[in-house]
Amino acid sequence: MELKEELEKSLVELRKGEKKKFNQTLDLIVNLQKIDLKKTQLNLFVSVPYKIKEKKICAFLEIKNNNVDSIVKSDFKKYSDKKSIKKLARDYDFFIAQASVMPLVATNFGRALGPTGKMPSPQLGILMNVDDKSILELKEKINSSVKIKPKEASIKIAIGKESMKNEELIENIMTIYTHLLKILPRNKENIKNIELKFTMSKPQKIKLK
Repeated sequence: MELKEELEKSLVELRKGEKKKFNQTLDLIVNLQKIDLKKTQLNLFVSVPYKIKEKKICAFLEIKNNNVDSIVKSDFKKYSDKKSIKKLARDYDFFIAQASVMPLVATNFGRALGPTGKMPSPQLGILMNVDDKSILELKEKINSSVKIKPKEASIKIAIGKESMKNEELIENIMTIYTHLLKILPRNKENIKNIELKFTMSKPQKIKLK
């Protein structure tokens, strides 16, 4: 309960800042301690209750589907040079793939998508059935999911937008926090502090009691 109150206070403070001409993103920063991320690798997707933003999603499929931007098998050869693959990786937030084309995706696109962390993943990106329902459900899931895969002892996650209500933002934060506690080896001890910030604001620091 205490953490929720602290989050509420921080959001009230952040909202006192000068209004910007765009809908700022709220970032959650969780600073870790007493953990070696080389030994304890964190890699998970967490579904949050409130959608953060519409992600630009691209699908590698056997046949085009009208519900998602699709690249079909016969188009793969168009992306044979580095420049076109890099542009593709920049243009989309998330990639999904039909299981049957996944080996070809790894061969053709792995070089560019791998380092950016955008390679379709078994956790949230491989489609067994390619029908409208499966694609729409997966898109919905992706749009309300957050990927946590820190390379350093500080996890930074876009958790919502300024236009969202405080309680929605707090629900999203608490969902992430609860999941983190479950996977961190020493639970709360591994969290040094939490920070919240809008795109253009200074961070509000929250010490955990």
